[in-house]
Amino acid sequence: MSAHSILQAEPRRWTMFVILLVGAFLPPLDFFIVNVALPAIHNELSTSSSAEQLVISSYAAVYAVTLITGGRLGDIYGRGKMFFLGLIGFTAASLLCGFAWSSWILIAGRILQGATAAIMAPQALAAVQAIFPEAERPLALNIYGAVFGLASVIGQVLGGILISADLFHLGWRTIFLVNLPVTLLVILFGLPLLKETRARAAQRLDPVGTLLATLTLSTLIVPLIEGREAGWPWWTWLLFFAFPLLASLLWRYEHHLSRKGGSPLLNPSVLRAPGLGQGLMIVLLFYSIGAFFLLFSVYLQSALHLNALVSGTLFLPFGVGFLIGPLLTPYLRQYAGNYLSAIGMGCETAGLAGMAGLIATTMPGHSPAMLPLAMLLFLTGLGQGLAMPTLVRMVTGRVAPQFSGMIAGVTSSTLQISTALSVAVIGGIFYSMLGNGNSVAIITHAFIVALLTMAICLAVGAGLSIRLIRRSFDRSMTPDGLSQR
Repeated sequence: MSAHSILQAEPRRWTMFVILLVGAFLPPLDFFIVNVALPAIHNELSTSSSAEQLVISSYAAVYAVTLITGGRLGDIYGRGKMFFLGLIGFTAASLLCGFAWSSWILIAGRILQGATAAIMAPQALAAVQAIFPEAERPLALNIYGAVFGLASVIGQVLGGILISADLFHLGWRTIFLVNLPVTLLVILFGLPLLKETRARAAQRLDPVGTLLATLTLSTLIVPLIEGREAGWPWWTWLLFFAFPLLASLLWRYEHHLSRKGGSPLLNPSVLRAPGLGQGLMIVLLFYSIGAFFLLFSVYLQSALHLNALVSGTLFLPFGVGFLIGPLLTPYLRQYAGNYLSAIGMGCETAGLAGMAGLIATTMPGHSPAMLPLAMLLFLTGLGQGLAMPTLVRMVTGRVAPQFSGMIAGVTSSTLQISTALSVAVIGGIFYSMLGNGNSVAIITHAFIVALLTMAICLAVGAGLSIRLIRRSFDRSMTPDGLSQR
């Protein structure tokens, strides 16, 4: 069935999905758009370096630890209702950030942005399982992947453009206020069009599980995001030590609640679905590229001395590749099937390793040849665009539709944990190699090592993806096995 005939067959369903995609677009956009605005924020609000770090990390931490709860709220109370509640809250938070009169008010706005983004973001991914028949899900996931990836790249470019344009002399504030016309239009025109969906079985919120899950993820996410900048103080290691203890307590409590016939936040029987654990491990490795956006900006601005606008523009080939990848996926899947996830990660591996080689053979302080660099960036973005929809489908397709909100939250949270791990570990390697030096040669060498580390992680992810697909295929050959998804 072609994409054109699918869209003609059920326009109402696709209209709903497009509305929900706003919730997938805005959170990554608002994460990346702030990076280029920090110098301007510092100049106006006289922020300290720790406050500048909190402007980014408070959003990332709250968003990551609330995603699973946001997805489960959609299952219980309705995905459309939770989407609009999250969107209204996100609008208010963006307004608070845009008119913040101190660094701490800005940080408070960012915390509210992270919490409300986590409520609306999982609903689009959950809707793929809940409202689309099997034949239409691949196209929906391809569009979701394109929107999610494009937002990450547009954030870098749009931030530089808005700050340079200085609309109405608002400066950096426009990066937050630009959300308002988008969200207001969606609220006004989307409310009458969105049909409510929720899990079929009557459920209740699991407050104890929600609290334990939030605490568990916080003990991992907060030290990963804050640890390096703070110099890894004792409390970061205490939180790391507490993580497995809280995770074990959460798992035992959810088992107990499930045996009593309750409605756990994380249903243990669902999480034991064959291949789900390995699929989430691949997702964790897949977003090891998360550190690339930060470190490439550091390389461009500190080693090549390019300004924020030019640096942001250089991400465009990556963004074009990421946009094209999901659009090609329906045609390539006819030949490659689920192996497309491994092929995509292979392209990313080749792109990152190729960039490392190109930069290594370029004189320090000189820009690499732009055409080969653009081609390698395009290849990396294309690989991510090819892999993401197939990989997400391999994970979310392993659970029943009534748990789509839960698995959407788990998958989205895993992506955020992967990004935090990537920035903490690969970023840590990069900054450790810099030490107290900031020479062009040292920055260049550290960036090359970081690129190769990301390439290795993606290569391992590609290998695990092939292994998972083969196991699923072997299982589908047995009478009691699952079909390959």
